[in-house]
Amino acid sequence: MTTTHEVPTAPVAARMSTLDRWLPAWIGLAMLAGLLLGRLIPGLGDALSAVQLDGVSLPIAIGLLVMMYPVLAKVRYDRLDTVTSDKRLLVSSLVLNWLIGPALMFALAWLLLPDLPEYRTGLIIVGLARCIAMVIIWNDLACGDREAAAVLVALNSIFQVFAFAVLGWFYLSVLPGWLGLEQAGLDVSAWQIAKSVLIFLGIPLLLGYLSRRVGEQRWGREAYESAFLPRVGPWALYGLLFTVVIMFALQGEQITSRPLDVARIALPLLAYFALMWGGGYLLGKVLGMTYERTTTLAFTAAGNNFELAIAVAIATFGIASGQALATVVGPLIEVPVLVALVYVSLWLARRFPHAPDVTNGQPRVESGRLHDDH
Repeated sequence: MTTTHEVPTAPVAARMSTLDRWLPAWIGLAMLAGLLLGRLIPGLGDALSAVQLDGVSLPIAIGLLVMMYPVLAKVRYDRLDTVTSDKRLLVSSLVLNWLIGPALMFALAWLLLPDLPEYRTGLIIVGLARCIAMVIIWNDLACGDREAAAVLVALNSIFQVFAFAVLGWFYLSVLPGWLGLEQAGLDVSAWQIAKSVLIFLGIPLLLGYLSRRVGEQRWGREAYESAFLPRVGPWALYGLLFTVVIMFALQGEQITSRPLDVARIALPLLAYFALMWGGGYLLGKVLGMTYERTTTLAFTAAGNNFELAIAVAIATFGIASGQALATVVGPLIEVPVLVALVYVSLWLARRFPHAPDVTNGQPRVESGRLHDDH
């Protein structure tokens, strides 16, 4: 049974560190810096893309790994059984991610981009790639349940390997054929998807788990969480900002030279993120979940695996294709939107019961900061 606590009267955002409180400003500056670098330094995009890791620019891949490691090092892996036993959470996440999410993106793409088949196909690919990376950051910023996020991300990864290609065939070929719409194809192997999962989730997850196990054995849990985690924690934000700068630098020219196309692609993405996130919160509220698990459910439903979507679009349709551009615009819209939704989540915290922190019995929304729990 969930214990309900009175939430502290001071706004959660007011208890953030200066670094976290100004996150929207840092994100905005990172986006601007990336755009300026992409426009002012000729050939920068080609140089950044010259070396790739599983179809993703190596600097972006490094940024993602650095970004995810500190948060996964904070997960208390001995508490994962409390998440796997929560059937409501697991089933709700699977329904949102693998039934509602792809169907909603398909509907929005056809409704809002009926005359732009390449962009439409790219967006459908984005809708099929469920999030396994940045959602870890959004969830932690919003004081979600870290252990639940780790389990749901792992669950999405397993389903991604087996379901992505099948759903791509269904939503790009079968369903449009049934509805008398234009059809498209998708050439992607289960191994290609598995590689993306192993690299962008497996590596930081393994490092985080080993850090927790070795650190606790060597120093004890209290010392690990009070001394080690605050030291590595800031690197999550540094990795996030670095990744944003590189993403915008890579696509700065396309964004600034094709603003109308970007705006057209952004519209269904905005609707998608808002509906999926809002649907996750509504479902969590109806099912009586705690704030922490409702937040995790909402952000894992709203986020997408842009690394996989971009890699698949480039491999299937080419780097200069409209499909590839649509998948690239995806994270450029997702980052500022989900940062804004983090603050909406914190505002909603008072409307949900809270799970007690096992260390002090207080609501976990008191902690959960991106870089420092103490």
